[in-house]
Amino acid sequence: MSEQKHALVTGGSRGIGSEIVKVLLSEGYEVWSLSRTKMDDRENLHHISCDMADRSSTEAALESVIKQAGSVDVLVNNAGITRDGLIMRMKDEAWDEVLAVNLTSVFLTCRRISRLMASQRKGSIINISSVVGIMGNGGQTNYAASKAGIIGFSKSLARELASRSVRVNVVAPGFIDTAMTDALSGVLKEQIATQIPLGRIGKAVEVAEAVAFLASEKASYITGQVLAVDGGMAM
Repeated sequence: MSEQKHALVTGGSRGIGSEIVKVLLSEGYEVWSLSRTKMDDRENLHHISCDMADRSSTEAALESVIKQAGSVDVLVNNAGITRDGLIMRMKDEAWDEVLAVNLTSVFLTCRRISRLMASQRKGSIINISSVVGIMGNGGQTNYAASKAGIIGFSKSLARELASRSVRVNVVAPGFIDTAMTDALSGVLKEQIATQIPLGRIGKAVEVAEAVAFLASEKASYITGQVLAVDGGMAM
């Protein structure tokens, strides 16, 4: 009988994060999800309430995961928010909150879990960025900075952890159909699709499958890479 694999996902209660949790469960992982929103009970799924914008809350949740799981094979940093606006009118709070959730939480989780993975001499870290971190987007300087920061952070961390057989990669989703995009009109969605070479908006499960691949032994020789799941948007 194979040893049970453990995965930790931040922001796993909705959207892309929810699909990542589902796919990892289907792959046989026992999953711990950190989020403010309570998740439905499922076999092999543990929810820990956590405010990823709060350092103390995040650090306490991580210690709880380690105490319960004992080991972590896969870490997926998915938690993210937007507070869009033109920089000339952007308030300090909009900058600080986006950077806290999107980037500082990645630092906190990676700092703690990388110690565990380094001692295990195995592990896969997948950080969720965005094509906005590659291309930029007007009205999202805070979001773009956080997502571009994830890419540089992850490449540096990959170099630090490679000697311990811990891999670090990035998935950069493009325009993905989630509850957030459901609020957009059909006409606007069609306009957006015309800017995507594959001609359609992506599905959250397509991002989740990319995460599962990078988590698996099929990606055992891949580290420090950015995989854009974007229909060719950022080519």
